[in-house]
Amino acid sequence: MSNPAETDTTETATTASATSQAAPGWWKSAVVYQVYPRSFQDSDGDGIGDLRGILSRLDHLERLGVDVVWLSPIYRSPHADNGYDISDYRDIDPAFGTLDDFDELCEAMHARGMKLVMDLVVNHTSDEHPWFVESRSSRDNPKRDWYWWRAPRAGMAAGAPGAEPTNWESFFSGPTWELDEASGEYYLHLFDVKQPDLNWENPEVRAAVHEMMRWWLDRGVDGFRMDVINLISKHPELPDGPVREGRRHGDGSAFYAGGPRLHEFLQEMHREVFEGRNGLITVGETPGVTIDEARLLTDPARQEVDMVFQFEHVGLDHGVSKFRPRQLAPGELAASLTRWQEGLADVGWNSLYLSNHDQARSVSRFGDDDRFRRESATALATMLHLQRGTSYVYQGEELGMTNAPFVDIADYRDVESLNHYREEVASGTAVAETISGLGLMSRDHARTPVQWDASPSAGFTSGTPWIAVNPNHASINAAAQYDDPSSVFEYYRRLIALRHERPVVAHGTFERADAGHPAIFAFERVLGGDRLLVVVNLSGAEHRPEFAPAFVDRWAGAEVLLTNTATDAPAVTPSELLGPWEANVFASVAVPPTSAAPIE
Repeated sequence: MSNPAETDTTETATTASATSQAAPGWWKSAVVYQVYPRSFQDSDGDGIGDLRGILSRLDHLERLGVDVVWLSPIYRSPHADNGYDISDYRDIDPAFGTLDDFDELCEAMHARGMKLVMDLVVNHTSDEHPWFVESRSSRDNPKRDWYWWRAPRAGMAAGAPGAEPTNWESFFSGPTWELDEASGEYYLHLFDVKQPDLNWENPEVRAAVHEMMRWWLDRGVDGFRMDVINLISKHPELPDGPVREGRRHGDGSAFYAGGPRLHEFLQEMHREVFEGRNGLITVGETPGVTIDEARLLTDPARQEVDMVFQFEHVGLDHGVSKFRPRQLAPGELAASLTRWQEGLADVGWNSLYLSNHDQARSVSRFGDDDRFRRESATALATMLHLQRGTSYVYQGEELGMTNAPFVDIADYRDVESLNHYREEVASGTAVAETISGLGLMSRDHARTPVQWDASPSAGFTSGTPWIAVNPNHASINAAAQYDDPSSVFEYYRRLIALRHERPVVAHGTFERADAGHPAIFAFERVLGGDRLLVVVNLSGAEHRPEFAPAFVDRWAGAEVLLTNTATDAPAVTPSELLGPWEANVFASVAVPPTSAAPIE
């Protein structure tokens, strides 16, 4: 068996990759790599990552073998929410570079056979965007209706406690309404106070967004990751939401998530922006989406989005709140992922992820970042990226980067974390308890600089990084892992190569296998005569799979295609004892790397 780590990266391979990415449905076998530009690579010593820094690290991405690079927002912004508050959709923030830098980066990615996806943030803008500046200038301004403005609650004076038009709670704590004293009305912001929500009921808003999207596609962008796109349609009456025990504000999600015109708006966007353009990719971030809703959103016949980010599995460990997490029961994560595999088996498409800029590091959250960091990082990757769906790797995940050891609120930078801290401490929660929750779940853990080498700032910057580098970069870094066959990075290379070489991974069916223990996640992938069996122990204890006799017979003599064990004697049958966080992939038929399956 050839080593998938030795994947060809010559010009011929790059050309073949670019050609395959022009075919309909090419994204089903793709691997997408998310870059959080602020923390990826700094090129000018100001401590903030930038576009030229990304350009300097393209060798890393090509070496890894990814097909698509998704950039978190790089638009001009006041950075109240690290770029997800956009003040100019058609310019690059000076912290990241210039439009010329962007064009050079886009061209360089395309030359390497990689596509470039932009983050589309159109549920809201910055309050410094010219559209909102006009909107708040007077009640009769033509752009007043581009945002959600409302008078105080009936019978109450503006600014009085509880006078907000509805009782909704912001994702970032506090009410979703902010009073504009000059006009005496409130504007809606589901997120930060500096992120007013656009009113998609207004056709002028939709037309302006479509025009902006076409402008970026014409510039060479290959698609969009659409930030909280299922929140763009609100119930026009904006009713109060139920108040959960222990909360001061109501949950309005029933009235702003998956709203009454969502599908209409997305279908219109497809007609106005994407129709007639080939080779693009669209992924909708859809918090709270159900399987039935995801089927509708991603049904190709409906022409809305190619795939969704669903949140069920990354919400499993939330306790009374995100920052008071609970321990998952054995098999709970696998059960959730299985539900989505089965729910989208015949219609729709899913995104496969554990990490992104909004989630704590997966190896610290779902694995064991102490005793079994390498084993659990590779086990989690195996069980995730060999499922049916498009794979996503978040920067540093391929190195097994962990949560940061932050011990003080001064260590944190994220608006969500800072707001939570202020609200909890003000309500009487002990500082130590609040910091403990942030230490487990803060978004800042995903935003510490990428650990390139063991130098003082991990090779990220020659200056002072905007957020502290994780001190474990001295041992966990890219330079130390390149060409080390036992490293997390080299395992990711083999895993990505396997996904590219075996069409069964992208196009095969998924069937869960009963392995006799809840900590073991086992499943089969089948495409014609090609069959893969994935067996992963998602725990720090040894377990022996107990398959039914007929199942054991079916896999007798199977080839060990991939294993994350560091031993010279890996398992030779699926029923052998699994060590802590051991992952094995078996194949019943050897398929040459040049084979291909028809694109669905």
